[in-house]
Amino acid sequence: MGEWTGRTAADIAAAVRGGKATAVQVVREHLDRIAALDGGLGAFVRVRPERALAEAAEVDARADRADLPLAGVPVAIKDNVPVAGEPMRAGSAATDDVPRPADHPVVARLRAAGAVVVGLTNLPELGIYPFTDNGYGIARNPWDTARTAGGSSGGSAAAVAAGLVPVAHGNDGAGSIRIPAANCGLFGIKPGTGVVPAELGADSWDAMAENGPLATTVEDAALVLSVMAGDPSLAAPGPADGLRVALSVRPPVAGVAVRADLRAAVREAGKALVAGGHSVHRDDPDYPVWAGLAVMARWLVLPGAEAEALLGDPRLEPRTRRHARAGRAAARVRPPRPDDRARFQEAVAPLFDRHDVLVMPTLARRAPRARRNDSSWLRSIALSAAYAPMTAAWNLAGYPAATVPMGIGASGLPLSVQLVAAPGGEASLLALAAELERTRPWPRHAPAFTP
Repeated sequence: MGEWTGRTAADIAAAVRGGKATAVQVVREHLDRIAALDGGLGAFVRVRPERALAEAAEVDARADRADLPLAGVPVAIKDNVPVAGEPMRAGSAATDDVPRPADHPVVARLRAAGAVVVGLTNLPELGIYPFTDNGYGIARNPWDTARTAGGSSGGSAAAVAAGLVPVAHGNDGAGSIRIPAANCGLFGIKPGTGVVPAELGADSWDAMAENGPLATTVEDAALVLSVMAGDPSLAAPGPADGLRVALSVRPPVAGVAVRADLRAAVREAGKALVAGGHSVHRDDPDYPVWAGLAVMARWLVLPGAEAEALLGDPRLEPRTRRHARAGRAAARVRPPRPDDRARFQEAVAPLFDRHDVLVMPTLARRAPRARRNDSSWLRSIALSAAYAPMTAAWNLAGYPAATVPMGIGASGLPLSVQLVAAPGGEASLLALAAELERTRPWPRHAPAFTP
């Protein structure tokens, strides 16, 4: 479908910087691919062909083009951060459709680095659930379109896994980068608190939510993360030499059953890291029982509070209304407490004194069926808790965490592991993930969508 679709962001940027391709050529090819394929995926809620091509022409004309780290790279932005000139709908028909006057700081940094925003991607209403279905459509998994791409950055993950864009923006308040990355066979990283500007809603879900990239390669994710963070050193994190690695398949919440193939993926990653010279041992974080309640309280109270302003609009989904009611009840019974994060960090810190990186499952089950769940709050809650309970603890902690693909399961869907480090450990996660990519390479795109 084009010379540049399916290429990495690093390859595209090098070609545009060196004059081997133009940003207009690259962006036009990706827009053509989106037009041809996204109808069956539901990744985008809005595509910007005219504006994207005009912005690509501006990149080609920039005097500093040869210095731009993302020169001409098409990117997709999750539709819950402002993009100048576009409405921000956050997955909801009840939100304001007035175009935003200015870019979110992360979008501004991407554009300053030469990236071109080709469109805005789908998410569940207000980003609440780990699957993406709403009045704008269902974001489907390119590996099996009968299954969800995940959420809440589901549209971004579907777009990257299908080669509609080489990289995409996502954000993660309880696993919303890592979960769709795991479903769609991608690398995705949630940085630690304060590394990338958050500015998501009123208080970024009580500072649990962070912006980050989804990509088909660690190199691309590191490149985009370095731009988002304003820290060029993250683009070249260096080798992972002799790290102390903990393997754990213990769920953060009691009573969760993790599928055997997802537990086996952790052991497979451990074998690869032993072969790479790392010190690898089985060890579990000391998850306090109350932490599960603290996470649940935030999941109910914080997005529920965001929904309150929209309750008068009949277009708000029924399950979001019920979530808001449940949030009000939770705020009375067990509200988020200011010391929850510090207490949880204190509980898990001993593991990170013993080890540099924790390797654990990203998911407990494979991706659920792609369907509309908007009428059933209980079904959405139960499905979320059963398949995606492994990630939110690290949002509560504020620790960096990433999803790394780890083979293909018997179902034909990707397997993955989750890497976690203490604050400041983004470079270690990137280096360890790059080593796993070299020793256990993964398909960059879903087979049916390989460019």
